[in-house]
Amino acid sequence: MDDREVRRVVYEMTMRSGIPPLARDVAHVLGGREEDAFGAFKRLAETRVLVLQRDVAEILMAMPYSAVPTPFVVHAGEVRSYANCMWDALGIAAMRHIDAHIHTSCADCGDAVEIRVVRESALGEGVVHFARPVREWWNNVVFT
Repeated sequence: MDDREVRRVVYEMTMRSGIPPLARDVAHVLGGREEDAFGAFKRLAETRVLVLQRDVAEILMAMPYSAVPTPFVVHAGEVRSYANCMWDALGIAAMRHIDAHIHTSCADCGDAVEIRVVRESALGEGVVHFARPVREWWNNVVFT
């Protein structure tokens, strides 16, 4: 199974549904075996294209998308997605070239926060804080 094709299918399916697909679904689309999709996932994770779940070879993150619920809910068109962080939430709208509503909460006080992306501009109030410099994100990307 060609890794570039797997990557293409993963992102096409993710942008359509809002959630990264399972290996069996990628294999089905490509007419291959689930084991081959797992192998491609692992190789793509080694090159930091995907992040896999700890105990299984399924996708945890296909940046900017999360396969599991997070505090960053993005409504873009008819698709609801979870982003890994605020940066990724903005990235979903940018990646799809579509207006979006991002629902999250303030990490300091817990108040609800809504950010709108309209014609590629972020509208709302708040501060995006990055706890780690970008050069350190991959040291532990799940908890960055």
